[in-house]
Amino acid sequence: MNTTSYPTISANKATANKEWLLVDAENEIVGRLASKIALILRGKHKTSFTPHADCGDNVIIINAEKARFTGKKLTQKEYVRYTGYPGGQRFATPKELMAHKPTEILHHAIHGMIPKNKLGRKLLTNCYIYAGTAHPHEGQAPKKIDIKKIKA
Repeated sequence: MNTTSYPTISANKATANKEWLLVDAENEIVGRLASKIALILRGKHKTSFTPHADCGDNVIIINAEKARFTGKKLTQKEYVRYTGYPGGQRFATPKELMAHKPTEILHHAIHGMIPKNKLGRKLLTNCYIYAGTAHPHEGQAPKKIDIKKIKA
């Protein structure tokens, strides 16, 4: 019996084809944008996806302050953090965070959608979030993509 053998190909650091992608967050819904960015960071949109390897792309997000929430989340949602001191629990609404650290909202949303392990921490370093249109990654020649065309 003559059967053709197709070996399973696993991507690794050397064989992963990583690209630089530019995403404009203007007028995008935070949760939907974060789920698509997490998919790209993980590499699930590629045919060579390997669950245990960093085979995703590098993503640059601009205009983070122009991302939006639906419904009443802008005033009713709460982000909780802890300073490490007794009585140091702090609460903030997205409206308050937008005024001080607009990039932190997207960072928090994307972080919640990637694995909570060593690989997840490594994947998060491939995401660069900026308020405004200026970014220092022009040397990498990022390819601008329309995030609405990505199937999540």
